[in-house]
Amino acid sequence: MAKRKNKNKHRLWKVLCIINMIILVLAGITAVGLYATGVGPAIFKLHKEAISLVRSSSAETFKASQTSLVYASDGEEIASLKGDKGIYYIESERIPTYVKNAFISIEDKKFYSHNGIDIKAIIRAATSIIENHAITQGASTITQQLSRNIFLSNQVSWERKVEEIFIALEMEKVYSKSDILEFYLNNIYFANGYYGIQAASMGYFSTDVNNLSLSQIAFLTAIPNNPTTYNPLEHMDNTLARRNRILDQMLKEGKISNEDYSDAVNEEIVLNVNKEETIKHNYAETYIYYCAIRALMEERGFQFQYYFDSQEEKQTYQDQYETLYAECQNSLYTSGYRIYTSMDMTLQEQLQTAIDDKLYAFVSVNDDGIYNMQGAATCIDNKTGNVVAIIGGRSQETVGYTLNRAYQSFRQPGSAIKPLLVYAPAFEKGYTPDSTMVDEPITDGPKNYSGTYTGVVSLRYAVMKSINTIAWQLLEEITPSVGLSYLKAMNFAKIEKDDYRTAIALGGFTTGVSSVEMAAAYATLENNGVYRYPTCITKIATADGEIIYQSKNEGKQIYKENAAKVMTDVLKSVMTDGTGRKLGISQTPTAGKTGTTNDNKDGWFVGFSAYYTTSVWVGCDMPKEVEDLTGTTYPGKIWQEFMENAHKGLEPMEFSPYVSYDSVEKYSTDTDHELTVTEDTTNAIKDTPVTTEDVQTQPPASYFEAQQ
Repeated sequence: MAKRKNKNKHRLWKVLCIINMIILVLAGITAVGLYATGVGPAIFKLHKEAISLVRSSSAETFKASQTSLVYASDGEEIASLKGDKGIYYIESERIPTYVKNAFISIEDKKFYSHNGIDIKAIIRAATSIIENHAITQGASTITQQLSRNIFLSNQVSWERKVEEIFIALEMEKVYSKSDILEFYLNNIYFANGYYGIQAASMGYFSTDVNNLSLSQIAFLTAIPNNPTTYNPLEHMDNTLARRNRILDQMLKEGKISNEDYSDAVNEEIVLNVNKEETIKHNYAETYIYYCAIRALMEERGFQFQYYFDSQEEKQTYQDQYETLYAECQNSLYTSGYRIYTSMDMTLQEQLQTAIDDKLYAFVSVNDDGIYNMQGAATCIDNKTGNVVAIIGGRSQETVGYTLNRAYQSFRQPGSAIKPLLVYAPAFEKGYTPDSTMVDEPITDGPKNYSGTYTGVVSLRYAVMKSINTIAWQLLEEITPSVGLSYLKAMNFAKIEKDDYRTAIALGGFTTGVSSVEMAAAYATLENNGVYRYPTCITKIATADGEIIYQSKNEGKQIYKENAAKVMTDVLKSVMTDGTGRKLGISQTPTAGKTGTTNDNKDGWFVGFSAYYTTSVWVGCDMPKEVEDLTGTTYPGKIWQEFMENAHKGLEPMEFSPYVSYDSVEKYSTDTDHELTVTEDTTNAIKDTPVTTEDVQTQPPASYFEAQQ
């Protein structure tokens, strides 16, 4: 506690020095004492740079945007990202008064009276630095926001914040308030690739901004505060709630009448998305941009977190995440980056073709015209741990938001989860493939998919035939808490408090898993138990070639090496003599596992060679029973077709053999995996506190049936 207090005192001293220096610089006073601290020279330099940046700018500076380019693994350009500011830029006199008033009311009430900054807000931000060890709130006038968007890089630091202040002050000297507001309204991001109020009006309502109602204007005004949270194509309820807040603020400030307010609040917002204006990205692009934004966030020092000690901590994290995500997304569209990826576009096309081929007979669609029957898949290069192909659904011409199910949808994994949280941990604790257990009915326990029981069986046989009773008994012994600790260490994002029960042995989760998560976890088995975070970004550079992000993708040991090799050997048996025996590929050793949920709502196949790991999910977006859907049917056939093509021309390669248990000392039988793994593998991940009373061994009835 004393250490923390000292740290905070040091932070407070530094922040106060910075604030004092800013005030002194603004006053034209040289502070010799503070100058000597080392803070002064940096601030004076930033002040000089700010003056130079603004005075060398012109109105054209605020109309231009640089194009970011994306490259595949072979160096071929595969996509470009550019905001359309130049096309839809409108001058101040053409911008409706309601638009100006709405933004000023919600973003910067003192816009017309301040000189570019709000000292009180800066002090609030300084307090935030002290309390949160980061700039997380406040201190952003409209002028400052414009300064940040146009002139500054992604670097997160006090220097960047100080330069933002100086640029804002200088802009107020060079440009009029009308100019600044015009620049701002033409540069802010409205989600889905729309920059500026006119582009947003054309994109969401297919009309000129001057034709919008007050309600529609307030609706659009809601989006830029956080384009992720208030994206109307994804979170209409959020956008409407903020619209109402903006209208309420305008009413309080006398910008609209009671009658105007009542009409606007009660007006139904009906989007009229312009098909020609909507930016729709394919599955490779959506994943690339997601990974690139997170890479920029990482470069700015953001610590990703998946589990929290309290709801308050989770909400604070989510707010910070969404704010920075939106800012980095904005930068991606306007900064002219060169984004280098691991994507193999040949494999991408082959994976899409395999999904389309095997699901072609399912032609029914939902109310939006989207196929009901869907598939998603992810392929990882086992040499690097990077994603080389990712498909989030069937090929289809759609308008607007593209749902990439491979990383955005979470579904019940069925028995495909067993190797990860039951059998590999069991092999780590001293069990062997030849260890035996009794397959028999369990009171208040699961049934086997076949409806029959075999008696004494080896663990190898239990995995090969996906016997539910054996997995159930093993997880009861290992405990759900220990089993889940392996998944949490591999960044499975949707582990809930109610998942601490034996039903997870059969894939009975509250929310579920994604295709990307499953591929990365199985690739961990192939990689001798070493997990690598799945991404497709190798590096990001500026247009001038300066590298601002370089992927290290350092692995962390999740499973003991020999346990991972044993699990791989057992999964080879699944492909030769088990549920995946008809799904192998020519001349190449493979390992894999099927997964089928109750009522045949979800089907999975996840498997790997020494070259690639691929996970495949098939099901409906709104879960429902699908006749003949099991892990061996559509998912397995998709996996087989894709992997067969992916391995053409590659030399067959065997997996590394495991060390016989007769030749080494048995592993420790200590089952407290979290104590042995957390320090080295979970990094900043925090476990949700779970007491003995919280761990439920009885699942809902729906988990008992048909888990394969």
